[in-house]
Formats: sequence, structure tokens, C-alpha cells
Amino acid sequence: MHILFAGGGTAGHINPALAIAGYIREKHPDARISYIGTRDKLEAKLVPEKGYNFRTIDIAGFKRSFSPSAVIYNLKVARKAVTSSMTAKKILKELSPDLVIGTGGYVSGPVLREAAKMGFKTIIHEQNAYPGVTTKMLSDKVDRVLLAMPQAEKYLKCKNAPIIVGNPVRRELLLSDKKSARKKLGLDKRPLILSFGGSLGARPINEAVEELIKWHNGTGKYYHIHATGKNGYKTMMERLKNDNITLSPEIEIREYISDMDICLAAADIVICRAGAITLSELEACRKPAILIPSPYVAENHQYHNAMTLKQAGAAEVIEEKDLNKNTIISAVSELLSDKNKLLEMQKADEKIAITDSNERIYAVIEELLAK
Repeated sequence: MHILFAGGGTAGHINPALAIAGYIREKHPDARISYIGTRDKLEAKLVPEKGYNFRTIDIAGFKRSFSPSAVIYNLKVARKAVTSSMTAKKILKELSPDLVIGTGGYVSGPVLREAAKMGFKTIIHEQNAYPGVTTKMLSDKVDRVLLAMPQAEKYLKCKNAPIIVGNPVRRELLLSDKKSARKKLGLDKRPLILSFGGSLGARPINEAVEELIKWHNGTGKYYHIHATGKNGYKTMMERLKNDNITLSPEIEIREYISDMDICLAAADIVICRAGAITLSELEACRKPAILIPSPYVAENHQYHNAMTLKQAGAAEVIEEKDLNKNTIISAVSELLSDKNKLLEMQKADEKIAITDSNERIYAVIEELLAK
């Protein structure tokens, strides 16, 4: 069995591919895994670390502007689109995989398009509630469209009926236990607030959470673990120092959360962005959330993702334009003072969570290869 993956640009496209590849290897230790990405994005680091055969094509996305610089840039991108298709075709001929799986990002486009033309079996996996350009472009060409969220189907014209499979969730999160996690962190029965904005950080979230921390600092009512991200730690700590704020022992500010499985399991509410994989993890761990979708993501994916949880009753949503001291404090205060509301949100998560995504995806792979 030889499976070729194509996807990249962000962890949200790469990690699902690596999760699926890892599960295939569990079932078939002798399976060949290859991967096509770009040489200057995150996949160029993460994929070789897993020991998979990594090949590259040169492609980028168009800028949505008519400025002179954007026009020049888009002309270069158009040329790359042609050459990337030629390169993809060459790699496909050379590798001759049994199946090609795309997980999104610009690199998926030429690879899946050429693979479908050449008669290779093809699958594309869409992580978001509102599908990306690549998925829209390929949905009527590939053999199987796999969706993480059923809401995405209405935006697609698929050759075959799409299959709801969820997003692969890290095994350690599925096995996490709240009681043991809180014991590891040394917590008593007081609620734990967990907040973060991504590995680099999100300035609006850091600023709002800083006000939230000042609000409950010294009260002893809540535990709070906040990750500022790489770009925010020094700034936040300096501001707190300048304001003569001494943090109480219940509050911990980190640059990065390396033990996310433990912190997430222990948390009572989570404040974060609305990336597709993060939301799948919140659902799997049954965590009530206050979501602050990033408005800077292509096609406003995160807003659509966040609204699926809000409509299901599993989360509250604060758009970044409405995020401030009052809105964040009000949202946290209302949730943590209403145990019944938290329980309802946990039940809503349980209804929509898909915790067997790898198994569902693998079943589709087996079915397709059997043909």
C-alpha cells in the first residue's frame, strides 16, 4: 500500500494528514507514505521529522487586491500554478501511489487535480464548516469528499455524496481524565479557566485576558492558566509589572502550553480562537468554550466554525470587534456562575463530538482501495 498526501501551509492542514498517516501505519506497518508540500512552509519541517518521503512543489495563493504590487505578485503566482501542475504530474508518474489524499492548502490543488485526471484514486478532507477554495474546486473531481462538519456540504457540488468523518483528535486528549489532570496540576475544586491564542499569540486575546486576570486576581475564586504565545509573553509581564500587579498563586501565565492534554482535561471553561482542529478537541474533551474567531483567516473560516458550536449550544462567541474588558469578564462571570449552563454545554459537545475520526477515514480508504 502506497498513500500519497498533499496539504500544507498551516498546522490545521498538516496535522490531519499526519494523524491519518500515523493511523495507516498502525494498521499497515509496511505501508509506504509519501507527502507533497512546499519547501518554505511548516510541512517542510513536520513531515520529514515523521520519516515520510517528502517532495515539494512551488505554489502560492493569489492576493485579493488590484494594487500594482499585487498584480505583479499574482502574475508570478499564475506562472507557478502552471509549473506546479507539471511538477505534480511528474511526481505522480514517478511515485504511482495507490491513493492520493489532500488535506487542504494551496498545494493540494494541483496534486489532487492532476491525480484525478490521471486516474488515481483520490480523497480530499475538509476540516472547516465553510470549505476552502481548494475543496470547492476539487469536490466534483475527486472520488471521495470527507467533511469534518456537516455544515460544509451545502457549499459543495460533489461527484459522490460527502462523508462526515470529523477531524482526527490527538490520542492523548481522548484518553485524558479531568480528575487525574487536576491532581497533576495541584488544583482543588475551584474552577479552572484555560485561555490561549495560538503558538505566536493573539494580541487582542492577550489584552482582553489581561483585563480578565486583573478582575479576578487576588479573589481566590478561580484558577487560570493563560498562554500568551511567543510574541506576547514579555509584553504582558511588563504591563502587569508596570501596573504593580502581583499575581496570586492560582494564576499562571505561560508563553506556551506544552502539556495541553492535561490543561485541557482539567479546565472548566476554555477561551480561545476557533480553528477547526481546536474545536474538534474541545468537543472531544467536552469543554464549554468562549470562542474568539480570528477575522484574519481566509474566507472567515473561524467565524463559521465558531457558529457551529454556538448553534449547537456548546460555546459562546465574541467577535474580535466586540472583544473588550467588559465583554470577556461578563462572559466568564456568567458561565462560571451557572453550573447548569456548563452542564448543558458539555452535553452539547457530547452530541456533536466525533471521536473516531481516524477509524471513519480509514474505513473510506479501505473501501476505495478495495475497488
